[in-house]
Amino acid sequence: MVQERMNLTLIRRVLLISGGLLLFFASMLIFAKSVSAHGYVDSPASRAIQCKNGLNTNCGNIIYEPQSLEGPKGFPAAGPADGQIASAGLAAFSNLNAQSSTRWNKVNMTSGSNTFTWKFTARHSSTSYRYFITKSDWNPNAALTRAQLELTPFCTVNANGAQPPATLSHTCNVPARTGYHLILAVWDIADTVNAFYNVIDVQFSGSNGPSDTVPPTTPSNLTAGSVGTTTAALSWGASSDNVGVVRYEIYSGSNTSPIATVPGNQTNVSLTNLLAGTTYNFTVRAFDGAGNRSSASNNVQVTTVAAPNDTTPPTNPTGLHVMGTPGSTSVSLMWNASTDANGIAGYRIYSGNTVVATVIGTATDKVVTGLSPNTQYTFTVRAYDPSNNVSGNSNAITVTTAQGPTATAWAPNTYYAVNTLVSYNGRVYKCLQAHTSLTGWEPSNVPALWQLQP
Repeated sequence: MVQERMNLTLIRRVLLISGGLLLFFASMLIFAKSVSAHGYVDSPASRAIQCKNGLNTNCGNIIYEPQSLEGPKGFPAAGPADGQIASAGLAAFSNLNAQSSTRWNKVNMTSGSNTFTWKFTARHSSTSYRYFITKSDWNPNAALTRAQLELTPFCTVNANGAQPPATLSHTCNVPARTGYHLILAVWDIADTVNAFYNVIDVQFSGSNGPSDTVPPTTPSNLTAGSVGTTTAALSWGASSDNVGVVRYEIYSGSNTSPIATVPGNQTNVSLTNLLAGTTYNFTVRAFDGAGNRSSASNNVQVTTVAAPNDTTPPTNPTGLHVMGTPGSTSVSLMWNASTDANGIAGYRIYSGNTVVATVIGTATDKVVTGLSPNTQYTFTVRAYDPSNNVSGNSNAITVTTAQGPTATAWAPNTYYAVNTLVSYNGRVYKCLQAHTSLTGWEPSNVPALWQLQP
């Protein structure tokens, strides 16, 4: 009898534990489903992706995951609270809620027909995509609230529960506006309680009259200040512009992409993540809201301080994995950070023995582009420190890119209809406007005619 009671007690405990485990795993599945959808507006560039790309500064954690602005759906009746719309109501991304006429970099736009392109790092069945715009008399120096927005979307695209492709574009008729305005793009998810919220900072040139083609004046008297092993301070004289300078871009040597940006009201920068004992040649350019860049400033040469006797490499990166679904020509990678006594200067991503991408700084994710469709790649990552000591390989992952769409090779003197797919230099492009091609109109040269496919 005693033995039977003990057996019954043991059975009850096993059932209780099993039930708890089932509840736990069910909860994890529900949670995983709710967070599996991620995406952002890539063009015109949203505030979040401009943070990741370095055009916006002091953005906080959004630079690591611009695809994660997920909050309650039901806007405008529900959704993020006023003053928290830009961050989707998430405290982790509260830096995005700061609002002034000069705080954020702006994309140039003309009222009328415009194309909005979403990129998805994880796809999810969808209800709709909606686009809202600020009122003509909104206050750009006040928090973004529902009262600042036209609460009837100027464009709605119904998805009817469909799962989006990796990249999805909508053509919308944007209302007439002049000057600085915000567009709020909302992606409503079909089978969760959430939606994604992306704010786009827009400078309208207006549909009447000429657009701004005058570049800012050249920044003057670029000067170096204090220099460390991995840091350098720069300052310069302000540029002027007929409309206004929105940012300054700092360049190193012959690099065509800036290594740092600062807002247009700032004429100094503290550069970090430089290599120790290395000579750099820096210049600065001014950039206005219409996309005009000034000429380069004078060149200033800086040599960072050599790190004393550092021969110890960083620890190996770990946990290399793919984020989302690989595209036909791109793969999004993420890994766990390495450590080093003198800090991490960056990471190099390898395909076999070839460096295919580089991360400067401490970010631990990268979208590797320029890949071939339906092709197998094996990736590893190595960290390097300010003395250019290089770690060993991370774990290796093997990825096969998606089967790309059928495309014919681009050729001059050929007629292309809208949505025609062509290949050029190993990449696939979609025709945006019907035209007959000419030499010099190669897809990589004319983004108004061709859209690069993922």
